[in-house]
Parts: sequence; structure tokens; C-alpha cells
Amino acid sequence: MYKIAIFRSALGWMGLIGRGEMLVQLTFGHRSAEAALKALDPELVGRGQRATWNPSLVARLQAYARGRRDDFADVAVDPGTTTQFRQRVLDCCRHIPFGETLTYGQLATLAGSPAAARAVGNCMAANRIPLVIPCHRVVPSAGEFGGYSAASGTAMKRRLLALEAACV
Repeated sequence: MYKIAIFRSALGWMGLIGRGEMLVQLTFGHRSAEAALKALDPELVGRGQRATWNPSLVARLQAYARGRRDDFADVAVDPGTTTQFRQRVLDCCRHIPFGETLTYGQLATLAGSPAAARAVGNCMAANRIPLVIPCHRVVPSAGEFGGYSAASGTAMKRRLLALEAACV
């Protein structure tokens, strides 16, 4: 059974879907609880129930949103059905240190596929567990911020990178 938690943070409303101890999906940056709920995967929401799920993780995410340093490395995640390549990319992304960035090409190289920068970008865009799998720390080599699939897009990515830079 999936459990759904919706809560307020300094980064807007967040929504989590968990199963057992595993974080399955996270969304954030929404203007309302309803918007956060709507941003979650409707199939999973339909198979779940609103409940208090992992209050410790909720508190940590709220603290992170206020500027507290946390790498979430201990959080068990279930990124869903994925390829071996995408799993390697997500695993490598989780190891990008707090407050630092890598380019898509650098992450592709770390994941063992140096010519796959574009595929890394697609993987980051499909990441359903942002912040915990910190896709905001992956940027284009041209020095721009690139896209970001969370609410408020690139503005949110800039905000997260600034928040982390202030904590380093």
C-alpha cells in the first residue's frame, strides 16, 4: 500500500509517496496542498492513501528547505522500473556533494557512458525523487542552469543551488 504525505515547506508545498520504508516519489514547490497532490503520479495516488508517512523524512525535508545541510544519502528510494544505465546515473547523482555541481557530461562519464550527456539530461528530467536524488546539481557545460522539471522550473533550480551555496 502506498502512503501519501502532503506538507508545507519553505520551498512550497511538498508531496511524498512512500511504500514501506522506500521513498517512491517526491514533488515540491507547489502553491497549495492540492497542487502538490495533483503533481504526484495519479496511478500511485489511486493505489494509496493519505497518511502520516515517514515523519522523520518530512522534518528533514522541511529543514533542508529552510537551509539546513542534508545529503539524504540514507534515504531508501525506489526509482521505479528503469534501465541499468539510468540506475547508474541516479546512483552517481546521489553522490554529488551538497553545494557542488557536475555537468551532464561529467555525470555521464561517472556513470560509465562518457558520450551519453544528452541521455543523462533525459534521465534527470524523468527523476521522480528530486532533492533526495539531487538532479538540481547537474548543469550544462555551457555554464547555464539548464532546465528543471520541478515547479517554477529553472527559477527553482537557481534557488536550490543558491540555498546550498549559502550552507557550504
